Amino acid sequence: MSGQFDLDDVKRRMQGAVTSLKNDLAGLRTGRASASLLDPVTVTAYGAEMPLNQVATVSVPEARMLSVQVWDRSMVGPVEKAIREANLGLNPITEGQLMRIPLPELNADRRKELVKVAHKYAESARVAVRHVRRDGLDTLKKAEKDGDISEDDQSRFADQVQKATDAAIVEVDQAVAAKEKDILQV
Repeated sequence: MSGQFDLDDVKRRMQGAVTSLKNDLAGLRTGRASASLLDPVTVTAYGAEMPLNQVATVSVPEARMLSVQVWDRSMVGPVEKAIREANLGLNPITEGQLMRIPLPELNADRRKELVKVAHKYAESARVAVRHVRRDGLDTLKKAEKDGDISEDDQSRFADQVQKATDAAIVEVDQAVAAKEKDILQV
Protein backbone atom coordinates (compact mmCIF):
# COMPACT_ATOMS: atom_id res chain seq x y z
CA MET A 1 0.00 0.00 0.00
CA SER A 2 2.20 2.82 -1.17
CA GLY A 3 1.05 6.38 -1.41
CA GLN A 4 -1.36 7.57 1.22
CA PHE A 5 -0.77 6.69 4.82
CA ASP A 6 -4.08 6.72 6.69
CA LEU A 7 -3.72 7.60 10.37
CA ASP A 8 -7.50 7.36 10.86
CA ASP A 9 -7.41 3.76 9.63
CA VAL A 10 -4.64 2.94 12.15
CA LYS A 11 -6.66 4.55 14.96
CA ARG A 12 -9.84 2.73 13.85
CA ARG A 13 -8.06 -0.64 13.87
CA MET A 14 -6.60 0.04 17.32
CA GLN A 15 -10.05 1.05 18.56
CA GLY A 16 -11.35 -2.26 17.16
CA ALA A 17 -8.94 -4.15 19.44
CA VAL A 18 -10.13 -2.11 22.44
CA THR A 19 -13.81 -2.68 21.54
CA SER A 20 -13.18 -6.42 21.18
CA LEU A 21 -11.55 -6.45 24.63
CA LYS A 22 -14.54 -4.65 26.17
CA ASN A 23 -16.90 -7.24 24.63
CA ASP A 24 -14.75 -10.07 26.00
CA LEU A 25 -14.69 -8.47 29.46
CA ALA A 26 -18.48 -8.00 29.40
CA GLY A 27 -18.82 -11.78 29.09
CA LEU A 28 -16.81 -12.34 32.28
CA ARG A 29 -19.05 -12.92 35.25
CA THR A 30 -19.03 -10.63 38.24
CA GLY A 31 -21.28 -10.89 41.27
CA ARG A 32 -24.15 -9.14 39.46
CA ALA A 33 -26.32 -10.53 36.69
CA SER A 34 -25.90 -9.02 33.23
CA ALA A 35 -27.59 -10.05 29.98
CA SER A 36 -24.18 -9.82 28.24
CA LEU A 37 -23.05 -12.77 30.39
CA LEU A 38 -24.67 -15.14 27.90
CA ASP A 39 -23.25 -13.40 24.78
CA PRO A 40 -20.55 -16.06 24.25
CA VAL A 41 -23.17 -18.87 24.27
CA THR A 42 -23.91 -20.36 20.85
CA VAL A 43 -26.76 -22.80 20.23
CA THR A 44 -26.95 -25.47 17.55
CA ALA A 45 -30.27 -24.47 16.00
CA TYR A 46 -31.83 -25.38 12.68
CA GLY A 47 -28.60 -27.01 11.52
CA ALA A 48 -26.33 -24.04 12.31
CA GLU A 49 -24.47 -22.46 15.22
CA MET A 50 -26.35 -19.34 16.32
CA PRO A 51 -25.81 -16.81 19.10
CA LEU A 52 -28.25 -17.35 21.99
CA ASN A 53 -29.86 -13.94 21.40
CA GLN A 54 -31.10 -15.17 17.97
CA VAL A 55 -33.25 -17.94 19.49
CA ALA A 56 -34.25 -16.43 22.85
CA THR A 57 -34.65 -13.22 24.85
CA VAL A 58 -32.27 -12.74 27.78
CA SER A 59 -33.37 -10.48 30.63
CA VAL A 60 -32.31 -9.67 34.19
CA PRO A 61 -35.37 -9.86 36.48
CA GLU A 62 -33.28 -9.40 39.66
CA ALA A 63 -29.66 -8.77 40.69
CA ARG A 64 -28.59 -12.43 40.93
CA MET A 65 -30.90 -14.01 38.34
CA LEU A 66 -30.98 -14.25 34.57
CA SER A 67 -34.09 -15.16 32.64
CA VAL A 68 -34.02 -16.74 29.16
CA GLN A 69 -37.28 -16.84 27.20
CA VAL A 70 -36.87 -19.34 24.33
CA TRP A 71 -39.02 -18.44 21.32
CA ASP A 72 -39.40 -21.90 19.77
CA ARG A 73 -40.47 -24.76 22.08
CA SER A 74 -38.29 -27.23 20.12
CA MET A 75 -35.19 -25.15 21.00
CA VAL A 76 -35.55 -25.38 24.82
CA GLY A 77 -33.35 -28.51 25.09
CA PRO A 78 -30.52 -27.25 22.85
CA VAL A 79 -30.52 -23.83 24.59
CA GLU A 80 -30.32 -25.42 28.05
CA LYS A 81 -27.51 -27.74 26.86
CA ALA A 82 -25.58 -24.81 25.31
CA ILE A 83 -25.78 -22.76 28.53
CA ARG A 84 -24.59 -25.71 30.66
CA GLU A 85 -21.72 -26.50 28.25
CA ALA A 86 -20.52 -22.87 27.96
CA ASN A 87 -18.28 -23.31 31.04
CA LEU A 88 -19.84 -20.30 32.76
CA GLY A 89 -20.73 -22.29 35.88
CA LEU A 90 -24.46 -21.73 35.29
CA ASN A 91 -27.29 -24.23 35.77
CA PRO A 92 -30.59 -23.19 34.19
CA ILE A 93 -33.91 -24.17 35.80
CA THR A 94 -36.36 -24.82 32.97
CA GLU A 95 -40.09 -24.03 33.30
CA GLY A 96 -41.69 -24.57 29.89
CA GLN A 97 -40.07 -22.12 27.47
CA LEU A 98 -38.69 -19.95 30.29
CA MET A 99 -35.35 -20.65 31.94
CA ARG A 100 -34.32 -19.08 35.21
CA ILE A 101 -30.59 -19.01 35.83
CA PRO A 102 -29.57 -18.20 39.41
CA LEU A 103 -26.04 -16.79 39.67
CA PRO A 104 -24.06 -18.59 42.36
CA GLU A 105 -21.86 -16.56 44.72
CA LEU A 106 -18.31 -16.20 43.48
CA ASN A 107 -15.75 -17.64 45.86
CA ALA A 108 -12.28 -16.09 46.26
CA ASP A 109 -10.55 -18.67 44.02
CA ARG A 110 -13.07 -18.19 41.23
CA ARG A 111 -12.65 -14.40 41.48
CA LYS A 112 -8.85 -14.74 41.14
CA GLU A 113 -9.35 -17.04 38.14
CA LEU A 114 -11.64 -14.49 36.49
CA VAL A 115 -9.09 -11.71 37.09
CA LYS A 116 -6.41 -13.87 35.39
CA VAL A 117 -8.73 -14.40 32.41
CA ALA A 118 -9.38 -10.63 32.24
CA HIS A 119 -5.63 -9.96 32.21
CA LYS A 120 -5.18 -12.56 29.44
CA TYR A 121 -7.82 -10.76 27.35
CA ALA A 122 -6.07 -7.44 28.02
CA GLU A 123 -2.69 -8.79 26.93
CA SER A 124 -4.23 -10.07 23.68
CA ALA A 125 -5.69 -6.61 23.07
CA ARG A 126 -2.30 -4.95 23.74
CA VAL A 127 -0.64 -7.33 21.27
CA ALA A 128 -3.31 -6.53 18.66
CA VAL A 129 -2.73 -2.79 19.16
CA ARG A 130 1.04 -3.26 18.78
CA HIS A 131 0.51 -5.24 15.55
CA VAL A 132 -1.51 -2.33 14.16
CA ARG A 133 1.29 0.07 15.20
CA ARG A 134 3.89 -2.12 13.47
CA ASP A 135 1.79 -2.26 10.27
CA GLY A 136 1.38 1.52 10.32
CA LEU A 137 5.11 2.15 10.83
CA ASP A 138 6.00 -0.37 8.09
CA THR A 139 3.64 1.47 5.71
CA LEU A 140 5.32 4.78 6.60
CA LYS A 141 8.83 3.40 6.03
CA LYS A 142 7.82 1.98 2.66
CA ALA A 143 6.16 5.28 1.65
CA GLU A 144 9.34 7.18 2.58
CA LYS A 145 11.55 4.68 0.74
CA ASP A 146 9.33 4.95 -2.36
CA GLY A 147 9.64 8.73 -2.18
CA ASP A 148 5.90 9.23 -1.49
CA ILE A 149 6.53 11.17 1.73
CA SER A 150 9.48 13.11 3.12
CA GLU A 151 11.61 11.97 6.06
CA ASP A 152 10.05 14.76 8.17
CA ASP A 153 6.51 13.61 7.33
CA GLN A 154 7.47 10.02 8.08
CA SER A 155 8.80 11.08 11.47
CA ARG A 156 5.73 13.21 12.22
CA PHE A 157 3.31 10.41 11.25
CA ALA A 158 5.37 7.88 13.26
CA ASP A 159 4.94 10.12 16.33
CA GLN A 160 1.18 10.24 15.73
CA VAL A 161 1.03 6.44 15.40
CA GLN A 162 2.92 6.12 18.71
CA LYS A 163 0.54 8.57 20.41
CA ALA A 164 -2.47 6.59 19.12
CA THR A 165 -0.83 3.37 20.37
CA ASP A 166 -0.22 4.86 23.81
CA ALA A 167 -3.83 6.09 24.02
CA ALA A 168 -5.18 2.65 23.02
CA ILE A 169 -2.97 0.87 25.59
CA VAL A 170 -4.14 3.28 28.32
CA GLU A 171 -7.75 2.52 27.35
CA VAL A 172 -7.04 -1.25 27.54
CA ASP A 173 -5.43 -0.84 30.98
CA GLN A 174 -8.36 1.25 32.27
CA ALA A 175 -10.93 -1.28 30.98
CA VAL A 176 -9.18 -4.25 32.61
CA ALA A 177 -8.61 -2.33 35.88
CA ALA A 178 -12.32 -1.46 36.06
CA LYS A 179 -13.30 -5.08 35.35
CA GLU A 180 -10.83 -6.38 37.96
CA LYS A 181 -12.30 -4.02 40.55
CA ASP A 182 -15.79 -5.20 39.56
CA ILE A 183 -14.83 -8.90 39.88
CA LEU A 184 -13.09 -8.50 43.24
CA GLN A 185 -15.90 -6.43 44.73
CA VAL A 186 -17.79 -8.63 47.21
